[in-house]
Amino acid sequence: MTTKLAAAVCGALLLHGLAAAAEVQELKIPKGAGGIGFLPLLVMEQQKIIEKHAALLGHKTLKVTYANLGGPAVVNDALLSGAAHMAPAGPPAFLFLWDRSRDNAQITGIAAMSSLPMYLNTTNPNIKALRDITEKDKMAVTAVKVSIPSIIMQMAARKEFGDKEIFRYDKFTVGLPHPDGVAAILSGISEINLHFTSPPFVARELKDPRVRTILSTDDVMGGATTFTMLYTTKKFRDENPVTYKAIVRAVKEAIDYINKDRRGAAQAYFDSIGGKGETIEEIMATLNDPKNVITMVPQNTFKYAQFMHEIGTLKNKAASWKDLFFPEIHDLPGN
Repeated sequence: MTTKLAAAVCGALLLHGLAAAAEVQELKIPKGAGGIGFLPLLVMEQQKIIEKHAALLGHKTLKVTYANLGGPAVVNDALLSGAAHMAPAGPPAFLFLWDRSRDNAQITGIAAMSSLPMYLNTTNPNIKALRDITEKDKMAVTAVKVSIPSIIMQMAARKEFGDKEIFRYDKFTVGLPHPDGVAAILSGISEINLHFTSPPFVARELKDPRVRTILSTDDVMGGATTFTMLYTTKKFRDENPVTYKAIVRAVKEAIDYINKDRRGAAQAYFDSIGGKGETIEEIMATLNDPKNVITMVPQNTFKYAQFMHEIGTLKNKAASWKDLFFPEIHDLPGN
């Protein structure tokens, strides 16, 4: 019996090793648009967490490459073209692909990475509220049409002006990465006088006395909302079960690390930006803000899906948040 058991164990290990060897050998991941919301990816990169979990699961040769690609439209293109195996962005960018891939790639969420508000800042003293924005104003967002700010502005427009004015603010938006948006609004010479941005970029802007906040995403969504998440194709998950399991475990470990060792996490972020832009203490202040939560739990993602379906942006209707994510996180208290 001992000999048979040993043979069975060896056979199982051999099959497990062969299965791992058949998986992707180089995992390609964009780092995203920048900011605290993408911190779990930076921690995973610096600590080689995916590689660690892949090795523990039998895939000892996995190479993980992180690319400096950011912005919802850019990472979506990378995922669709095969240049990336998964994409990090906000729920709206994900939902566009989720909706359009139901009959083919079936792009689905892996997990959330953060819930934190974005803030609409302006240097225009005449803008006291959204209805004061005119055709003379330009707003920097990470991507036109598919970004969180774009959808939030549509929600705000419907609430303020009704269904016929849902897309009222689309024509005022300009797609820029967060650092470029900061530079534009603070330069004083750009046509951009509004920027819908996230921590820590919002703090950098508010140091300038000309800058004021008009509203936040929490104001519009009615509470904490997923800011960044990861998503991939059903095909990738099906063909790479070991790697996929390693990714999910790595996301959890990175998030746990950030929440347990915020100074270490702040150092990781500081190192990723080359020690420029924010100090360790400023990054710590952002991480310690109770509104900024690093979490795998999807929050208010279903509200995005409902709104985008109601206005015709999404053809497919999700029944719950679980329709949007793979089963590995269905035990979490998402919404």
